[in-house]
Amino acid sequence: MRIDRRRALALLGLGAATPAAAQSSAVSFKHGVASGDPLQDRVVIWTRITPATPGADVTFTWRINPIDRRAGGAKSGSGITGPGRDYTAKIDVAGLDPGRAYTFEFEAGGVRSPMGRTRTLPAGPTKDVVLAVASCSLYPNGYFNAYQAIADLPRVDAVLHLGDYIYEYGGPGTYGMSSAVAGERPHDPPHEIVSLADYRRRHAQYKSDPGLQAAHARAPWIVAWDDHETANDSYADGAQNHQSESEGDWNARKARALKAYYEWMPIREPAPGVGLVQASERSFHFGDLASLIMIETRLGARDLQLNLERDLPVVDGKPDIEAFKARLADPSRRMLGERQEAWIAGELERSVKAGHAWQVIGNQVVMAQVIAPSPKALLTPEQYATIPDENRRRLDQYEQGAALGIPTALDMWQGYPASRERLYGLFSTAKARPVVLAGDSHSFWANELHDASGRRVACEFGTTGITSPGAGEIAPGINAGDLIVRANREVIFNDQVSKGFVLLTLTPDAAKADMVAVSTIVSKAFETTGVKSYAAAPEGDGVSALKEA
Repeated sequence: MRIDRRRALALLGLGAATPAAAQSSAVSFKHGVASGDPLQDRVVIWTRITPATPGADVTFTWRINPIDRRAGGAKSGSGITGPGRDYTAKIDVAGLDPGRAYTFEFEAGGVRSPMGRTRTLPAGPTKDVVLAVASCSLYPNGYFNAYQAIADLPRVDAVLHLGDYIYEYGGPGTYGMSSAVAGERPHDPPHEIVSLADYRRRHAQYKSDPGLQAAHARAPWIVAWDDHETANDSYADGAQNHQSESEGDWNARKARALKAYYEWMPIREPAPGVGLVQASERSFHFGDLASLIMIETRLGARDLQLNLERDLPVVDGKPDIEAFKARLADPSRRMLGERQEAWIAGELERSVKAGHAWQVIGNQVVMAQVIAPSPKALLTPEQYATIPDENRRRLDQYEQGAALGIPTALDMWQGYPASRERLYGLFSTAKARPVVLAGDSHSFWANELHDASGRRVACEFGTTGITSPGAGEIAPGINAGDLIVRANREVIFNDQVSKGFVLLTLTPDAAKADMVAVSTIVSKAFETTGVKSYAAAPEGDGVSALKEA
């Protein structure tokens, strides 16, 4: 489908959401505006004010106006920001009307920010909700065309970002730097980010992108971090990409990363006495239609990921598969802590008792059980012969994983099966109809989730990356996702090639995921196409099988 961005914005009464030109030597708005964490009566609005000469505090004003122009509802105020929060400005605007659309803007030093559009959540009977679901935007690896495509949508009630909004890498030869456009989009600063100043600069770089600014200005965002907002494969007590000897204490680095995250993202600030990690666990209610429960799977309770090279015992020259499986299934290994599990149980129970049709789980990593496929078993000899040499290493890994018969992507939920089974028990106890959303994997997914007894407990839709690379084609015309589908019962569809987002439409009768791809990430001119669409329906105390829509 082709979307005329300017015409779409004109119909909404908005101009193009691009950075404001400097109208004064005092300040400028180089990073756009954003809104987030909408409730029925309030929403967070955000901007960053760049002073020409950093050091002193800056006074600003803000205003929010109903788009429908009916009498009443406009709000305004003032505030002060400064170097203590990197000149970001965030207002939690209260006293708004449910289900109402607004425009908002800031002003400082006689300079106006770009104008943004936001809306509160509906109350009462709600016939449908449209959500864009995004994840994984690696700045050097391509243009953020998928963000622009979200901005161009004729309707989007909110944007869910499931993590890897930024990446911590930097410097020549690092992740993404082999892209055709990396030369004009190298990471800033040009090294791995560790200090608070580093994390702030990286957030600033990402928010300088016009496509990302347009998507932020289009609708309120509901965000979660994954690992790269701190460091790759992070867990409660460390990360694969954190070396204490040279990079200092992990908890100190984590605190710096989260401070920058809360400064630069349109997320509600923690209430008094609530920690930064716990504050990311929150829920949103879309009238009587759906509850969105945002969970945290990285920094609060996750145990160290198992690793085949490190943790698979070798006895008499042979891998001890059963010993590894026993360690994998250890119920003491956690993805979620007891406190968060209790909170999720309460949110599910409240949503079901309220009569909501759907309980949507905003989650970072893929939940389905996925075993590595055996390319040699699934491809014909003729197909196998077409595989380029550069892909043979990946295929060797697939073959090794298939031979072992155990999950290999152990950073996902399948690396924590006991924790996942406890979550499935919460779904069943509450008699919920869960729609699990996942990011992280850089690929599209449509999955049916089953508990240990084989009962279907939820459906799962995974969104691909905005730009981050997936496994791609292992040979011309052979999407690696096709092999994953053929090897796994729970995986109905998987696409390891496309870049884009999921457009989730909820009605009382269906949860439908449209997988939307952009034609390119290495050219600024692009088109969007629909890859696949799948839908689930309420069925008894759970959800139906997925059907292609």
